[in-house]
Amino acid sequence: MGIQLSKGQRIDLTKTNPGLTKAIIGLGWDTNRYSGGHDFDLDASAFLADDTSKCVNDHDFIFYNNLQHPSGAVIHTGDNRTGEGDGDDEQLVVDFTKIPSHVHRIGITVTIHDAESRQQNFGQVSNAFVRLVDESNNQELLRFDLGEDFSIETAVVFCELYRHGNDWKFNAIGSGFSGGLAALCRNYGLQV
Repeated sequence: MGIQLSKGQRIDLTKTNPGLTKAIIGLGWDTNRYSGGHDFDLDASAFLADDTSKCVNDHDFIFYNNLQHPSGAVIHTGDNRTGEGDGDDEQLVVDFTKIPSHVHRIGITVTIHDAESRQQNFGQVSNAFVRLVDESNNQELLRFDLGEDFSIETAVVFCELYRHGNDWKFNAIGSGFSGGLAALCRNYGLQV
């Protein structure tokens, strides 16, 4: 069991774990019993942003239709359309040795697919978490449980990995957005 983080807490990743070169970012959630007639489909994404917190181009946006950054720095392991079962519902693999020099932060987000038409939001999602695992030994280094702070939001920035000198740090964010994936894309400077 890794370090349990609170919202807003920041922690060193590569400085305190000098052998860490590849990390698995595991994201998970449960949906509350809901009689809206639609299944929930939550989707993890990563935004590889520059020092102004904007993506340089569409390749810097990793999601279910673009599973791998051209550099190999971030790989989405695939879309889980149900979120059934325990453990991680979706995973992103980050290779710190391959992150391009223009990338200063990586925003890790989760959105609800077709949230507006399905009348769904994060108020109906519980037990949401993000955890970071050292791929070399499968050891969980840290975990951030989001809590139940959301009501109408359809997208959440779970955390950010950010460059600090030659090292990478983790920031537990837990910030919600209305407007789903499109709102997140605009936030990170992408045209929708």
